[in-house]
Amino acid sequence: MNGAAESGAVEVRGTVEPGWEGVREAFVRNFAERGERGASVAVYRDGRPVVDLWGGTRDVDSTGPWERDSLHLIRSATKGVAAAVPLLLHQRGQLDLDAPVGTYWPEYKAAGKEHTRVRHLLAHRAGVPVLDTPVPFEDPEAGPRAVAAQAPVWAPGTDHGYHPHTYGWTVGELVRRVTGRTLGTWLREQITGPRGIDLWIGLPEAEQHRAGRILRVEPPAVGGGLRLRPKKAVADAYADPSSLTRRAFAALAPTDENAPAYRAAELPATNGMANARALARFYASLIGPVDGHRPLFVPATVALARTEESAGPDRTLVVNTRFGPGYMLHGPASPLLGPTSFGHPGRGGPLGFADPESGIAFGYTTNGLQKGVTADPRAQALVRAVRTAVQGQG
Repeated sequence: MNGAAESGAVEVRGTVEPGWEGVREAFVRNFAERGERGASVAVYRDGRPVVDLWGGTRDVDSTGPWERDSLHLIRSATKGVAAAVPLLLHQRGQLDLDAPVGTYWPEYKAAGKEHTRVRHLLAHRAGVPVLDTPVPFEDPEAGPRAVAAQAPVWAPGTDHGYHPHTYGWTVGELVRRVTGRTLGTWLREQITGPRGIDLWIGLPEAEQHRAGRILRVEPPAVGGGLRLRPKKAVADAYADPSSLTRRAFAALAPTDENAPAYRAAELPATNGMANARALARFYASLIGPVDGHRPLFVPATVALARTEESAGPDRTLVVNTRFGPGYMLHGPASPLLGPTSFGHPGRGGPLGFADPESGIAFGYTTNGLQKGVTADPRAQALVRAVRTAVQGQG
């Protein structure tokens, strides 16, 4: 199925291969039933695109159409992109996941963090999800400097809790110390540029015109006029300014996420710019050949990416989470396609992941950011449709 099709007031464009029509139907229903404003979804199977759709408005607060090459902020789905860099450095023998972080970054040993290992950073076990003083994005050295001086909330390696912002500063600085390049530069030179993946951590000025505006939007009412509500413990954590949850998400000083300067910065935890096609192509490139390029990950690295490092109650998110080294893993808090899946959601909606068992790579981006951190209902509706299509094809 190719070209454009109307669904009420929303024009959905793109292509769907036979057997994948259910994904398009779910995408259309997101606009009709789940408050979608503008979005894209893409699926690769065995290195070949089978779904590539986009629709709605490019800017959440305007009527201009979402174009094929529109780019949007993917928030914490950036973490799954960033994680590929240290894993590839490990694959190449340049980074030891069991080495103390201080081996590569001596300043990080301060304040009781001398026993923090590289894998602790990747699996949200480092104990530094918060900063005593939030830092601005404008100073690229402020975040790494602050997190290096920060005392841990728990002994590194003994527990886990999501590091919303500090993950990016720690992993980014680690990559810089090992390679001499920023993570965004290494990503562009070694992965996205050579493979034609339209995904950026640090959006160049020449690409800024393609960026759409995002905004927080309220999800529509569900049955009986009620809205889905989080559990009380979760709601309380987000409402309390002194909670670990609120302090962790406040480690970055308040900023305008639509500002060109913010998009141009390199924040490997939060400010990747992409569309669904780029996210799906990226994950497809990790696990298999795409357009004549060899897989980025060798089988041992694919296995490593989906190996559980952290599981159970998350001290930041106040739900049970599962992490491998850099990736969220399939589980109740973040359902992906199945047990072998690894990837990362973004707060408010975006999602990218790979599922090596089925050969699936998935990407979803949106400009209307709804409540929720790990399991957006629009993304989940699309994942269910993908699962149904895979099961139907055997």
